[in-house]
Amino acid sequence: MGHELRFLLNDTEICLTEAGSRDTLLDFLRLNRRLTGTKEGCAEGDCGACTVLVGRLHDGRLHYEPINACIRFLASCHGCHVVTVEHLRGADGGLHPVQAAMVEHHASQCGFCTPGFVMALYGLWMADPRPDMLAVETALQGNLCRCTGYEPIVKAAFAASEAGGQHMDALTVERDRITAALQAIPAERVEVSRGQDRAILPADAADLAQVLAQNPKATIVAGATDVGLWVTKFLRDISPAVFIGHLADLKRIEIAPGHVTIGAGVTYSEFEPFLRQHFPEAVDYWLRIGGWQVRNAGTIGGNVANGSPIGETPPLLIALGATLRLRSAEGTRELPVEDYFIEYGKQDRRPGEFVESITVPLKGQARIAAYKVSKRHHADITASAAAFRVETDGATIIDARVAFGGMAATPKRATQAEAALRGQPFTAETFEAAARAVANDFQPLSDWRASASYRQQLAANFFRRFWLEQQGADHRLRRVE
Repeated sequence: MGHELRFLLNDTEICLTEAGSRDTLLDFLRLNRRLTGTKEGCAEGDCGACTVLVGRLHDGRLHYEPINACIRFLASCHGCHVVTVEHLRGADGGLHPVQAAMVEHHASQCGFCTPGFVMALYGLWMADPRPDMLAVETALQGNLCRCTGYEPIVKAAFAASEAGGQHMDALTVERDRITAALQAIPAERVEVSRGQDRAILPADAADLAQVLAQNPKATIVAGATDVGLWVTKFLRDISPAVFIGHLADLKRIEIAPGHVTIGAGVTYSEFEPFLRQHFPEAVDYWLRIGGWQVRNAGTIGGNVANGSPIGETPPLLIALGATLRLRSAEGTRELPVEDYFIEYGKQDRRPGEFVESITVPLKGQARIAAYKVSKRHHADITASAAAFRVETDGATIIDARVAFGGMAATPKRATQAEAALRGQPFTAETFEAAARAVANDFQPLSDWRASASYRQQLAANFFRRFWLEQQGADHRLRRVE
């Protein structure tokens, strides 16, 4: 077992023998290294002012993604390459093409959010040399400009792509050296602490089971898109914290006849290509889960394991008939995702257990849809969400699974509405009957996101929307000019 956190920060190798579970990357950058280009805005992964790039080896290849440093714990940077805005430079040592484009198009106004925008656009510039408007908008989902200056920032994104130069960028030129440096870090369990505040990084999934057997009340931290807020907003003690985002055997995606198995550590961004291939109807829904930075860090397994009634993945997984595989030092067990949620704040996960994988049946000939309504279209918390899997023989509904989030204390199926669909003709009248029946499935609460009556109306309208879209109508929410 090692007792040293090791990672690369720009051009410097960092070795830390003392660190606590709650230490954030943002605080380390600003307070310890004086890299103050990375800003603190919201401290909850919402505004993007703290955006940095993090490179991690995946299947032997070095892959960089923008993430939020404010909710990224320092311990989770072990084995990574962290890149801040100070590292950017052009091939001639001057401004980087992204920075130059921001200057040319007057894309910096008050300037506070600018480094975060630069780093998000840098990530896009590296990953997609010829982005379209959708790609640019998606890359900027997680960055908020308080001066409402998005148009020049978008122009800068296209100008940077026209300038090119990715083959001369430092992250390209130095890739082999950085890869070798990261590969030299031993794959062993690492434990560091500051006083009684402990952070543990298991060597693999089997070691994770042993760590949790020894520490059954430990906090499991994957992408920290929820746990990060427990610390920054609620000042919670999460020690001992067991970090699992680096575990390669929890990042496997395996396609087999009739189903796909997703490791619990697979992020939303990592699963997106498979979603596009096998469940393209849910892509728009998927891209509304947080911003780009959140999807690069947040994991599907963590979203389920956390048990939030407004998590985006459980309704979709429940509608698709997915199952969970739970693992501990004593063995494994499986259960349907819908049975994992017992009541608010309580899930069927025993002491020492962790979510190892999720198996999702492929859709076959079923009709799939997923919808979400929130106050802000992108990067916002769900007010209500619904997912549909409807199987027909052309004229008659053979089976229907419809699951909701934000309507009850847990993600839950609409059994009364399903019964109104099952065995009925595939017509507008049938879906109208289901829209009426769903009122008997839920008694939602009113909160600052939505009133109970609004949620009930949304639930009914989701059935009407599904029917209209199946008839070829485009009923996606759009801004009216």
